[in-house]
Amino acid sequence: MGFDTLGLSAAVLEAIEESGYTNPTPIQAQAIPIILEGRDVIGASQTGTGKTAAFALPTLSKIEKLGKPQILVLEPTRELAHQVAESFQHYGKHTGLKVALLYGGVGLGKQTEELEAGADIVVATPGRLVDHFYRATMRFGEIKTLILDEVDRMLDMGFLPQVRKIVNLCPWDERQTLFFSATMPPAIQTFAQWCLKDPVEVEIARRAVASTVTHAFYPVAMDQRDDLLLALLKETDYHSVMIFTRTRKEADQVTALIKTTGQSKVAAMHSDINQADRMKALSGFKKGEYEILVATDVAARGIDISGVSHVINYRVPENAEDYVHRIGRTGRAEAEGDAFTILTADELDFAKSVEVFIDQTIKRRKLDNFEYIYTALLDDSPPKPVRRKKTGGKKRR
Repeated sequence: MGFDTLGLSAAVLEAIEESGYTNPTPIQAQAIPIILEGRDVIGASQTGTGKTAAFALPTLSKIEKLGKPQILVLEPTRELAHQVAESFQHYGKHTGLKVALLYGGVGLGKQTEELEAGADIVVATPGRLVDHFYRATMRFGEIKTLILDEVDRMLDMGFLPQVRKIVNLCPWDERQTLFFSATMPPAIQTFAQWCLKDPVEVEIARRAVASTVTHAFYPVAMDQRDDLLLALLKETDYHSVMIFTRTRKEADQVTALIKTTGQSKVAAMHSDINQADRMKALSGFKKGEYEILVATDVAARGIDISGVSHVINYRVPENAEDYVHRIGRTGRAEAEGDAFTILTADELDFAKSVEVFIDQTIKRRKLDNFEYIYTALLDDSPPKPVRRKKTGGKKRR
């Protein structure tokens, strides 16, 4: 099945052909005809499956230039919003449709100019979109398609009240709503029932990890976490590596630690870094200017980074699902990849949760020539029974 059999517009097909794509991914083949029919869609969405094109291609094919926002896409982070806006610009370059990108952390001026210039598509983070509404620079009366992406992430980040407000601002009768979430906890199920009309369920991806990724836990004493990380980097033949930390402070500390070894091609990426520097780090990593990107989970979901050979978890993620999103940065498009996780005794419960979630046992490995401090995690077999020293005298009866 080719893209030309799905009912897409000629202008969109021209952009696809120029991109060198010939056949749709399974999710694109499944979702595009349903979206073109105008049906509401609800789906489980994980990264690396072609999800963005699955909703961008048909929605671009359905609208004509009006000079007012007709497609509205909500994303939880600036990086995701930027990436999705680029996709709409790329696939819509022959349509004459304009895209406005709205996110916080930067001035309002350029964004207001994009809206006033007649944007047909708006890609936004919830907080900044509400800001534009209150400033009367964004109007919702002509919205025909509302796309809610990474809804569970927006819930985690506390955006759900703002998202509810935005949904209420959009027309109801003629609106098509496309709803994507990797998980469906009760709060999101209730929200989906409230904002969707007779939706078609589309399975975008399962929680299974790529079969081309090799997993390993590296047990170590708590005091040796940093030493083991540096040893792993030294002994690993990597092309590019992403290191995930739990906190922004850890990301900065790990970046500084790696630089002490003389490695200058390393950058950090987290929400405390200003937007321009975050985009510079991401762009530099994609281009190969940086070999190592140290990031919090802001970079785990949705960011399209190809060619990552290794992912290292500085700590076992507390949420097993985050493990899947993190290692999804490697092993993409059937390429091989490695996922290393440093494991200390206080993280055993998190490690077990990961194994249950991905339905496989992760091998424990030791790094050759690393001088380990003893920890029970390094024991390969159950401890032997303690033999008490025999003492003289009669046995007690």
